[in-house]
Amino acid sequence: MAASTLLPASSDGPLVVLVSTRAILTLPDDSLLLTPATISVSPITGKIVSIVPSVLPRNSFPPSTTYADHSPRLLLPGLVDAHVHLNEPGRTEWEGFNTGTRAAASGGVTTVVDMPLNAIPPTTTVDGFRAKLAASQGQCWVDVGFYGGVIPGNAHELLPLVEAGVRGFKGFLIDSGVDEFPAVSSTDISLAMTTLKDTPTTLMFHAEMIPPISDSVGDSVQSSLPPLAPHGELASYNTFLESRPPAFETYAVEEILSLAVLAPQLHLHIVHLSAIECLPILRKARERGINITAETCFHYLGFASDSIEDGDTRHKCCPPIRSQTNQDRLWEELVADDSCIRTIVSDHSPCTPELKLLPAHLEQVQHVDEHRTAMRHSDSGIDMTLPRDDTANALLAFTSKDRGDFFAAWGGVSSVGLGLPILYTTAAERSAQGDKVPSIVDIVRMCSQATAKQVGLSHSKGALRVGMDADICVFDDADEWTLRAHDMRWKNRCSPWEGHTFRGRVHETWLRGQNVFRLGGANDGFIGGKPVGRAIVEKRTG
Repeated sequence: MAASTLLPASSDGPLVVLVSTRAILTLPDDSLLLTPATISVSPITGKIVSIVPSVLPRNSFPPSTTYADHSPRLLLPGLVDAHVHLNEPGRTEWEGFNTGTRAAASGGVTTVVDMPLNAIPPTTTVDGFRAKLAASQGQCWVDVGFYGGVIPGNAHELLPLVEAGVRGFKGFLIDSGVDEFPAVSSTDISLAMTTLKDTPTTLMFHAEMIPPISDSVGDSVQSSLPPLAPHGELASYNTFLESRPPAFETYAVEEILSLAVLAPQLHLHIVHLSAIECLPILRKARERGINITAETCFHYLGFASDSIEDGDTRHKCCPPIRSQTNQDRLWEELVADDSCIRTIVSDHSPCTPELKLLPAHLEQVQHVDEHRTAMRHSDSGIDMTLPRDDTANALLAFTSKDRGDFFAAWGGVSSVGLGLPILYTTAAERSAQGDKVPSIVDIVRMCSQATAKQVGLSHSKGALRVGMDADICVFDDADEWTLRAHDMRWKNRCSPWEGHTFRGRVHETWLRGQNVFRLGGANDGFIGGKPVGRAIVEKRTG
């Protein structure tokens, strides 16, 4: 690989130069290479201006250069987490732009893409998108892209949202848990596909759907809430798991594929795939030429139902975390030829701790803001649109329910910024047992390069290459540490990953040539004291 220069150094002003004996670079053919590297960055343009595939010494550069040798730590492209719920405006006691993007930056994530639901209003109209953009101003520690939502009756908003700069669209085939984002029917999906069929976008689906009664678990499906009637202790994880069987996912995937003929060029995508039974269905569809991919999540790769304690609702998410055998098969898929799973994301979906209904021995002391905005949380049956006193009484009644009830607790796992250590640690453990696992190069491909491509940002994000945004993560793969509450930079310090020991930690994060996070630094490591992230609103072209 030859050295290359985008702009003369003199036109860029003083350079920032990061070097290491190990960096993962993107070559002209989009393949990835682990190599020594000297990466020169312009803090003025925010771009990578040159890369040399060796470690050049400090005296190779003018005295005004900021030079840092990070050897033997890894220089990686900043991660692109293409599935994050930031919940602002409207549900800012759950999460917000400031806290969610701080957590991302601390984990080497330089771009997040915000989901269209859980904020009020949702991003299902251009006006809703504008409200979200206004709320994000001056708050983001990393760059933030946005998805639009597909709900019944908003097909006329989809093309205007494309023009406004959303990175893709998401719809639910099952109750989303929030009233302002209802599930779509086959008619709604068909209309969305035909509307978007000639646009460079991605149409994504939460692929769970209650099958016909003849294909389900029995007649109890007729009166189930939610969504199959539980048969067992509500604090038992197995009871919850049985209520959302793999058939929910396979039926939804088959429904989507049955309509794909309406938009043969449109990129279809299954979010947070959990059930391995979907894999052969997707593989056959891809062999027939259907343009469909899938993602999975850190929690499906790091947790298994076999080891989830009853009552530990920190693990509740939908689709659910499944068996160890299921997890093993997901890992096998990651290294398969032409894998259906192209990306790995966090699906960071937080809430306030009281909505998790944790048993007393798992609950941390929380400071409740009595002045927080009222809201509705339909999953758990609380009407938070009531007047304040009535809302407080409803919340009190809600939190006095049996703790550890998987059916009443909010579903979602908090993990934005933890992806690198989760994947690196779990892969190392599996490798030690003789399993074939993704390398650090593969992890970069699935968490940076492919996620950037999924949202139409591969021209600027997800790669260490001349001309790209200088989004760089410094990762120490030898650093062993245990996640404690103070390490969680998101708003509510509640996560099933607490107490886990990881190998590998992000030590620095650079966003467009600016050092935004340094582990152990002042201000909890956040450089400069104020956010420099931007809202990504450029119209998607690929």
